[in-house]
Amino acid sequence: MSKQPLRIYGVPFSVHTRKVIIAARLKAIPHEVTPVVPVVPERLPPDWRAISPTGLIPAIDDEGYVLADSTAILHYLERRNPAPALFPADARDYGTALFLDAWAGHALFSRVIHPLFHNEIVNPNIRKTAGDQATIEAVIERAVPDAFDYLERLRPRRFLVGSALSIADLAVVSNLILFHYLGRRIDSGQYPLLAAYFDHHRASLASVLDAERPFVASVPGLTPTF
Repeated sequence: MSKQPLRIYGVPFSVHTRKVIIAARLKAIPHEVTPVVPVVPERLPPDWRAISPTGLIPAIDDEGYVLADSTAILHYLERRNPAPALFPADARDYGTALFLDAWAGHALFSRVIHPLFHNEIVNPNIRKTAGDQATIEAVIERAVPDAFDYLERLRPRRFLVGSALSIADLAVVSNLILFHYLGRRIDSGQYPLLAAYFDHHRASLASVLDAERPFVASVPGLTPTF
């Protein structure tokens, strides 16, 4: 058992950092968050590239053991503290959960959240440049419907895979939370199952969202309300 709290590098409203924070909370792992914002390079830790070779968040330091990438970290935490399990025991469910985690990284984060966040938040507020409106419109008109249509077809209830929370839920819900922080909403008329699924997890993560509220409120353009 570690004597020092697990150090998590990142910001709580980050899609990928939140996955690690939730996992640590669920597994009752004492942890501390060291704020790191890669888009503000002058504020990075001096040894940041040694901690995160890609320069991306999140990364962890567990008493000298450093590891980056949210999925790799969740696998590590699963071995370190097996309960509650965040990876299904059934082989097929396990494969599906890993697929949905990867799918969320592409279809939700890379195609939706990242371009919206950079064009609506980073460019105007940090880089002092205008966001690309054509990119924003393409995200809303094509990427969002593509992703939400797929999720609705999965007919999500409480969980995407099996009968318990898994890495798949953490990945999908974490993206949807930032989607809402950006002022967007899931159309419950068009996507009733997805909207209900999100509302269930938003309620279950109330304490996590309360803890990250000050970080969200400090970023111009983000709102911590739903």
